[in-house]
Parts: sequence; structure tokens; C-alpha cells
Amino acid sequence: MDTILPLYISCKTAVLATVITFFSGIGLAYGISRLKTGQDICDAVIMLPMVLPPTVVGFFLLLLLGKRSSIGQFLLRFDISLVFTWYGAVIAAVIVSLPLMYRTARGAFDQVDINMIYAARTLGSSEWKIFWHIVFPNSRQGILAGTILAFTRALGEFGATIMFAGNIPGITQTMSTAIYAAVQANDYDLAFRWVQVIVAFSFSTIIAMNYWLKRQKK
Repeated sequence: MDTILPLYISCKTAVLATVITFFSGIGLAYGISRLKTGQDICDAVIMLPMVLPPTVVGFFLLLLLGKRSSIGQFLLRFDISLVFTWYGAVIAAVIVSLPLMYRTARGAFDQVDINMIYAARTLGSSEWKIFWHIVFPNSRQGILAGTILAFTRALGEFGATIMFAGNIPGITQTMSTAIYAAVQANDYDLAFRWVQVIVAFSFSTIIAMNYWLKRQKK
């Protein structure tokens, strides 16, 4: 059982992180796309984790949510600590995968014919109905692509996770951190087996996404 725990923890972390990223990424993409001012600043803030080294992202998470931070001190009053926990691994995965979901969704929203939106507004449709009946259906391929990319990114997250959540076997040790631990222990056979698993998992996911997108175009 211990030998498959990193796979289980990785999948569990990636699934929850993707669910959070899906809704937050779509919401941010649609909200920021409608801003009249400040789009560039908001865009830069959200995209920053994509260009920063993952260890820097993990360090910022420690500063923001660690036990010495204001938020960390507040959570400790309720006996809650996010550092070196599975929830910390999820937070790290969300932060590093969110830019992919956000950018892909926003690009898809920008491709929607604005005339359809204007027509719906003229007919008295609310912004909520316009989003769910026009914008979202016409952006589904881009949203799916962003979701898959976010999932695979969360699945392979290492730097921010090991900084913020650590590498605790059975709790926060994902496949990526298991590879690191195996190499540190000079167990290259184990490291290579985990590399094969994560590569096969990510590769098959991307192939499935491409196949689905091609079928949608027919």
C-alpha cells in the first residue's frame, strides 16, 4: 500500500486542485475580461506564478499562510495549520495551475462573437444567462483544454509543494516529491518507476484531450 500512496495522494491533490482552479479560473477570466481599467495589472498578478520559480511561489505561500503570518496566527486560534499538511499541497497545486486555466479560459472568452452578446443584451437577457447560454458553450473547447492542462500541472507540481507542504510519506508525498526522495536515497530504480508513471499518466491525459477536441470539430 505504501508504494502506491504517492500516486493516490497526487491524484487526490490534483483532482481537488483542478475543481477549485476550474471555477476560480473561469470566474477570474470572465470578470477580468469585462474590466474597463486595470486588466493588465490583474492579468500580471494572476500569471505571476507561471513565470516565477516554483520554490519562490512556495516561499511566498509560507510568508502568507505560515505560522508567523497574520493569517497563520488567526488559523492557529482554531487549531488549524496549513503548512506541512495535505491541504497545503492542494493550495500549492492551485496556485501554480491557476494561471493555465485562467489564460486558456480568457483566450476562449475573447474569441466569442461579441455581436451575439450584444444581441442577447438587446433582447433583455441578464449577464448570468448570457454567460451560461452564450459565452460558456462557445468557449467549452478552450475551457476543457485549460482544465486538462491545469490538472496535469497540478499532478506534477513539485517546487511549491515541497516548500509549503513538505515531503511527508503518506501525507504530502506526491509522485514528484517521491522521485526527489528516491534520488536523494540513491534509489534510481524507484525514481525511474515513478517517472514512468507520471509521464504515462500525463501523456495519456493530453492524448485523450486532443482526441476529444478533434471529435468536437467534426
